Amino acid sequence: MSYILVLAPLLAASIVAAVLALRRDRRRWGALAIAAAIVLALTIVFDSLMIAADLFRYDDAKLLGPHIALAPIEDLGYALIAVLLAAAIWTLLPSRAARRGDDASEATDA
Repeated sequence: MSYILVLAPLLAASIVAAVLALRRDRRRWGALAIAAAIVLALTIVFDSLMIAADLFRYDDAKLLGPHIALAPIEDLGYALIAVLLAAAIWTLLPSRAARRGDDASEATDA
């Protein structure tokens, strides 16, 4: 089984979760884009370092082929899944004030 067959359903599910959670809030989409860019850049750097140090290897027959530095593009998919799911979960979880039963407007007025 190729890495993309494992990655594709997970990536699709995380995209759906992020779209449903963030919907039309442009600020959140902007924040998600910035976070994704940072995480993907760090993934490229540190995966390339780990591959160069021969800490792990990939079966070339199971890869799509393209690499950024030494990291295969499939590795970027897993990092993107993490960012999308973290954003969706963070958005969907109730705030501390909501869990306590406090009204947010009362807290700011005091």
